[in-house]
Amino acid sequence: MTTLTVERLDDRVVVTLSRPEARNAINAAMVRELHAVCDELEERPRLLLLTGAGGTFAAGADIGELRERGRDQALQGINSRVFDRIARLPMPTVAAVDGWALGGGAELAYACDIRLASPAAVFGNPEPGLGILAAAGACWRLRDLVGASVAKQVLLAGRRLDADDAYRLGLVAEIVPAGDLLKRAHALLDRMARSGPLALRLTKLVADAPGGHPITDDLAQAILFESADKRDRMHAFLTKSGGDRS
Repeated sequence: MTTLTVERLDDRVVVTLSRPEARNAINAAMVRELHAVCDELEERPRLLLLTGAGGTFAAGADIGELRERGRDQALQGINSRVFDRIARLPMPTVAAVDGWALGGGAELAYACDIRLASPAAVFGNPEPGLGILAAAGACWRLRDLVGASVAKQVLLAGRRLDADDAYRLGLVAEIVPAGDLLKRAHALLDRMARSGPLALRLTKLVADAPGGHPITDDLAQAILFESADKRDRMHAFLTKSGGDRS
């Protein structure tokens, strides 16, 4: 891969955006390589950690490429398709954001399940200033994450959310010193990895299901109640605690 560094572990894949000459701007090559990562994680589900090299998450999409795209390319949803695919990966995803996460970079972070940020993190969607809109999920994902009023401030008025804003608004889970950001992200993934993998997958599916419905909860729980993992984990809990309690 030429735009990503990929580290594969037993329970997770760590992907680092790495186009230092362009502040990790998302170009067509990076989109293709992100699709390849999705191929792998759909075939063998694992946790995903996304981060950026060189003190920047991703400073946007590649403007040189965007300038040459027309209607047909827009209808292909080049960036939106891969971000949607990342959002729908079977297992949880974490973005560790240091520095700029602008335009397409912000939309990539929004597509992840949980975001951690360094004090230098900045989120923003300046696309209208370039005569386009944030068409890779920001117009609706950001609204769901921070509410319609703040989303419109970002999308329409060019407001940028620094780390403190993002934490206060719930966009990021924690602010962590840059030197500890990846360590903290791995600790979060370690905690997730201690849960049952099928339970994580079904919880994510139910949490992301539009509208929510008790029958969806019941069906997912029925699958888990029949799993060997559920029986083993509850037996281990009861054996350790010496009691019948939840």
